[in-house]
Amino acid sequence: MNHSKKEVAAVMDAAYPRIIRARTTDGLMTFDQRTVDSSGAFLLGELERLDPRLHEPLAAVTWSRDIDLREDVSIADEYSSFTNSSFAAAPGVPGSGKAWVGKDANAITGIGLDIGKTTTPLPLWAMQLGWTIPELESAQKLGRPVDQQKFAGMQLKYQMDIDEQVYIGDTALGLTGLVNSTVGTTANAQTGTWSTATPQQMLDDVNELLNSVWANTGYAVCPDRLLLPPVQYSKILGTLVSSAGNISVLEFLRQNSLSNGINGRPLDILPLKWLTNRGTSNSQRMVAYVKDPLRVRFPLVPLQRTPLEFRDLRQLTTYFGRLGAVEFVYPETLGYRDGI
Repeated sequence: MNHSKKEVAAVMDAAYPRIIRARTTDGLMTFDQRTVDSSGAFLLGELERLDPRLHEPLAAVTWSRDIDLREDVSIADEYSSFTNSSFAAAPGVPGSGKAWVGKDANAITGIGLDIGKTTTPLPLWAMQLGWTIPELESAQKLGRPVDQQKFAGMQLKYQMDIDEQVYIGDTALGLTGLVNSTVGTTANAQTGTWSTATPQQMLDDVNELLNSVWANTGYAVCPDRLLLPPVQYSKILGTLVSSAGNISVLEFLRQNSLSNGINGRPLDILPLKWLTNRGTSNSQRMVAYVKDPLRVRFPLVPLQRTPLEFRDLRQLTTYFGRLGAVEFVYPETLGYRDGI
């Protein structure tokens, strides 16, 4: 009996099904038996090298570099405060003003005292960490404990919140920070526009600011720190004083500033991202101040945690502390200049 080719093919397909190659839709590759046998790899993951390190988001905080902490506050406090004393004395001998007296004086001038108090809030900061027991077990088996990763994320959030609180305060609470306070003297830079200014003009801008703050303190204290926007800092760092010069404008400013002559040490000049567009009409701002806990400081209650709580399949713990507002004990020691 003769059969057609189609009939023969149908019988063969029924007896010996042909292999149909398929493609997955999840981005992975498939292998036939020969590929698997020749390589000895039965799972694609066996040829994959996963870096076990935790790569956190790119972020940087500098608050601990630029301000000192007030550490006498506690978790029980809801406000931090300090006092400023003012003295007054009646004039002494006419024409002299000194408190001269004679041996038979029966009217002696005294000293007057006024004590003013400044109070700032200490808001409570808290964040809860939680995970389920199956989630924790699975993560530990993979070598990436979820509790450690969540703790790292909480710490990053905490540091970033402190950074913002120190430099610009909090709009919702009506608090200001180190670079936008209303107590500091604010004006436009003498020359400004450092993108085209000469090294001498930049020095004049810096010294004008330092001299202004120094004068506001009654020539008692001269600023020892200057903060600049990153672009302006890069400009003075990468520019030489002259074509024949061997030092940068940054070093030129540090060595020739008023601070070096008054304080006996070079002016500390550092970059700060929070100063970008911080001035009037989104201009660039620089800040001069005295880094001293007796002049300016930040109240901070370190983080504490509650005991680990077991709730159904979840494990929960809460970290909490208090972040205050920058205290300008002597606001005369702070000054801003915009338009650089």
